[in-house]
Amino acid sequence: MGFLGLLPDYLANSSAITILVLLVLSAYFIATFWVFFYRYQILKTRIAIEAQSLKSLYMGRSESVANNSLITMYLRRATKPNKEILEAASSDAIRSSTKGLTLLSIIASTSPFIGLFGTVVGILETFSALGSQKSASLTVVAPAISEALIATAAGISVAIFAYTFHLLLKRQAYELGSILQSQSDMVLSLAQEAE
Repeated sequence: MGFLGLLPDYLANSSAITILVLLVLSAYFIATFWVFFYRYQILKTRIAIEAQSLKSLYMGRSESVANNSLITMYLRRATKPNKEILEAASSDAIRSSTKGLTLLSIIASTSPFIGLFGTVVGILETFSALGSQKSASLTVVAPAISEALIATAAGISVAIFAYTFHLLLKRQAYELGSILQSQSDMVLSLAQEAE
């Protein structure tokens, strides 16, 4: 019988604290995937738009960024392109594109400790129950301890996903920032040539 078949028995024999730990880790797991897929899709779309805008600038097909670029809104506010307005546009774009990274970082760093807490509580309960028995063999102790270790395994699993997704999104945000910086440099260069 696999782990999923044993799950109802495990939960029925678990304490309220262990169940709470697993519920928190489940919420972390769901939040990790939701943040990743939501932010990754947004970043992927923004990178494609900005890369196309940069390509048009490089190829000489355009004198300024595309109308759907994140920089466009800022350039419309200025009488002529300047370094400060372009830096503000890039900074604002990076700030909004990195939303969710803090949550992933918190999940990656705290979920192993939450899982470990659940394991410690499970082991304490196991030894407490064993203490009331006259004798305890390995066949009694081993399954109880292995059940207690499930919380640690769950915490580490969540941390792996959260940390991996954090790094992937951070890389996407860096790529977006790099493209925006290149566009800003091109806009400033074209503006200076026009003078």
